[in-house]
Amino acid sequence: MDSTADTPTKGQPHRRLRRLWRAAWRLCLAAVAASVLAVVVFRFVPPPVSGVMAERVVDARLHGRPFRLDYRWVPRRDIAPALPLAVIAAEDQRFFLHHGWDREAIRDAMEEAERGRRLRGASTISQQTAKNLFLWTGRSWVRKGLETWYTFWIELLWPKERILEVYVNIAEWDDGVFGAGAACRKHFGAAPGNLDRAQAARLAAVLPNPRKMDAGRPSDYVKRRQGEILAQMNHLEGSPFTAPLRNWRGRP
Repeated sequence: MDSTADTPTKGQPHRRLRRLWRAAWRLCLAAVAASVLAVVVFRFVPPPVSGVMAERVVDARLHGRPFRLDYRWVPRRDIAPALPLAVIAAEDQRFFLHHGWDREAIRDAMEEAERGRRLRGASTISQQTAKNLFLWTGRSWVRKGLETWYTFWIELLWPKERILEVYVNIAEWDDGVFGAGAACRKHFGAAPGNLDRAQAARLAAVLPNPRKMDAGRPSDYVKRRQGEILAQMNHLEGSPFTAPLRNWRGRP
């Protein structure tokens, strides 16, 4: 009996597997290239929308509730330097000293957890920028892994001033209110370039939970937190921790 006729049939599953493997490998390479290209593009181009903005829109439509996205990019030359100083004081005081991950903050958080205290976050401004711009809210190992990936490339390809500029432009400051421009109009009726230190500190005070805390009508907790941030701003201003902010409104 001639067995050669069976040979192609026996080899077909292996060829299919090889084709699938090559297709999967090419898809992975394309995804990697696209993610890095996006980071490069947004180094120079204002993001038209962020991952968290898209998440809020989709969530509102799925639940049938009204939602208005208020977002308009404001270049850093038109943002008062008090705002980046306030968010550094509130969120990430070693921002200009680390490369995306604050090891001291992570160690402190772990030590507090070991002592039985509530586990607190140790995310840097770079990590929050990566999450807000490219990803979604919530906690999962997948999201954390992607956040690490984007944080690496953002820190590698963007100057620190650009990270801050993007962060204050896409941060959520109320339900549907994203960025310094929208936040200043809603809460203070002012342009972000005219923001004073107290207002900047109040905006920074609500960042942990901006959809429940109101910078325009602050609770006692927000006022107390605002005072703490103002004290830290006075301490950090002009120090090596915030020295690069001296040229905040200069060339990017």
